[in-house]
Formats: sequence, structure tokens, C-alpha cells
Amino acid sequence: MPHIAILVLEGVFTEEDKERILLSVIDAFGKAAGGKMKDNTSARIHEVKSGSWAFGDKVMHTEMGLAIKNDT
Repeated sequence: MPHIAILVLEGVFTEEDKERILLSVIDAFGKAAGGKMKDNTSARIHEVKSGSWAFGDKVMHTEMGLAIKNDT
């Protein structure tokens, strides 16, 4: 059934953050898709090495991800 892949920069999210993200994404998908989709959906977080991801004209680094995460 559905599999959701989430890509994040390494070192930005704690283990607790990643667990919360995974369960929240599966829950949201299940609510949106209906039926028994929540029980049949998997998700995985892929951590991308700092400097191995570009967004627009910037190469993303862990420090940038942390700054975005902590900007409240």
C-alpha cells in the first residue's frame, strides 16, 4: 500500500522529532485517504548528507536546516 518518503538534512531532527513526524504524516494521510489507509501506510525518513542537497540557488547544509527549524 502507500509508502511516504520524507527527505531531511542529517542532524536537523532528533530521534523524537523524527518519530513524531512519521506518525503525524501517517495519521494525516490516513485521515485524508479514508478507509483503512492509516493502518496500511508506511513512511520513512531519509537523511540527506549536509551539502548534498540544493534548493534554488543554495546548497543546503545542516546549519541552515537548524536555523529554519529553530526560527519560530
